[in-house]
Amino acid sequence: MKKLGILLVFGILLACNENESGKGISLGAFEYDDAESRYTPPAPSPAAETYELKETIIESPEYDDAPVIQEQKIIKTANLTFETKEIAKTHQKIVSLARQYSGFIQNDNSGKDYGREYIRMTVRVPSEKFDAFLEGISEGVSYFDQKQISQKDVTEEFVDINARLKAKRKLENRYLELLQKAKNVKEMLEIERNLSIIREEIEAKEGRLKFLQNKVSLSTFYMEFYKTSEVKSETISYGQKISNALKGGWNGISVFFLGILYLWPFIILLFIGVFLIRRYLKKRKNK
Repeated sequence: MKKLGILLVFGILLACNENESGKGISLGAFEYDDAESRYTPPAPSPAAETYELKETIIESPEYDDAPVIQEQKIIKTANLTFETKEIAKTHQKIVSLARQYSGFIQNDNSGKDYGREYIRMTVRVPSEKFDAFLEGISEGVSYFDQKQISQKDVTEEFVDINARLKAKRKLENRYLELLQKAKNVKEMLEIERNLSIIREEIEAKEGRLKFLQNKVSLSTFYMEFYKTSEVKSETISYGQKISNALKGGWNGISVFFLGILYLWPFIILLFIGVFLIRRYLKKRKNK
């Protein structure tokens, strides 16, 4: 035990002497220097340098073009045909319903045909009130001759047009920048020609977008309602029939003579032809 204690003390003294000599003690990946009292990190490896260089080249991602959840764009349309007993009252009811649900009458036509009086209307109503307006019209209608409800999803077209518009506007701005840097008149005219084409395309797409937005925001109702009436048949007496027959016969004779008058040039030519033929035959007989 005494020998073991002596060896332990000797080892501690030896370590202290090495520390004082300034050679330093290795601590893992770092070296500790007593002279300067600081840690010195090891030199970076080539692989680490390459990784840091790549990290500086990679740009931070931009989220301007990140996909946005698009609200569904639905065009709602209704075609209705039905019979009513009081056509004027039904018309007034539809006008009142349109006002009640913030809609308006786009077309309003009325007319009569054989045994029927009708009114055709086109009504535009906000799409969120489509079902309420339809329910209001259906009240009091026993059945519909035609009831067609259609819903067209134009969300994809909306997204496509907006994306194309964004690209066209960026291109327009690029041409405007080039126009400011144009060196001569020829370059200016060429850029302005391209700008004109781009702007026409932008206006066309904006017009289509406004049209679709109008159709989506306001639903359309095409309606025809009618009232049938009995056709009264008139009883004609026998004497009236004779009178009508005489009048018809006289009208026939008048038409016949009028037709002959229309053919008078052909009749004259026919008489001249007959005269010439008879004269020719008479001369030939005398010889």
